Amino acid sequence: MFSRRRVLVGGLLAGGLAVGYGAGMLGGVLPGGTRLRRELGLTGPDGVVPDVPAATVGAQVRYSAARGRTVNLVTMVPVSADHTRLPVFLVLHGRSSSAQEMVGLGLPRFLTAAVAAGAKPFALVAVDGGDSYWVARGADDPQAMVRNELPGWLDELGLARPSAVLGISMGCFGALVLARNEPLAAVALISPALFENWPDAAARNAFADETTWVASEPLRHVADLPPSLPIGIWCGEEDPFYPAARRFAEQAHPAVAAFESGEHSEGYWRRVMPSVLGFLGARA
Repeated sequence: MFSRRRVLVGGLLAGGLAVGYGAGMLGGVLPGGTRLRRELGLTGPDGVVPDVPAATVGAQVRYSAARGRTVNLVTMVPVSADHTRLPVFLVLHGRSSSAQEMVGLGLPRFLTAAVAAGAKPFALVAVDGGDSYWVARGADDPQAMVRNELPGWLDELGLARPSAVLGISMGCFGALVLARNEPLAAVALISPALFENWPDAAARNAFADETTWVASEPLRHVADLPPSLPIGIWCGEEDPFYPAARRFAEQAHPAVAAFESGEHSEGYWRRVMPSVLGFLGARA
């Protein structure tokens, strides 16, 4: 049996929600914040992987001198496409992820769907980058791997040098560092993990020191990006990185800035992936 107190609390909460919705009470002000919005179904639906045949997936293992270890190299190519003629887009994974997990995210099927929807065929390539936000930490330098070693590995497979980059979470950090040093046709950012100050960055225990972070933090180097570079950014409003993503968009003036309800999750990434690949495909 429900207690009188539970009934009263439930009634007050329901009444408060009804009255306070328009006043923004569900925007994180009520106790629970993002958790409450999730329970009420207000962080948006999870995306689903398209029910279409997967692109052809290839898996290679390469030794990276820049990283001092072997890494997995994953290629995704539209079925029946001549891979030697395709533009190649690099996918930089998030922290605690890997190149192979980009397959698990559904990218091979999203790629098929993007081409079926009218995008010019292109290939996707992912490689293991560790957890250092795609910048050097000690003798492990994933940024050097991407710039100096990956093009040669792709050439061995008959694939072109990457001409655009898709970053997810931590991968966005690396994508924007790469964009300052390499000519790119476009950069797509999903849930960008950027930091507005050193204490927030230091809490990740990913950077060698503050000097390394200052030299690489995209929010501190927006002016160093090519002014004509097409950038697309997608970030959920319940994402802890949302304030930093907004700040980046205000400074960088991206071609696409999509902010809507959503969390820092695979469900959100799958939801926006068709738009992201459409953005990149238009620049293939």
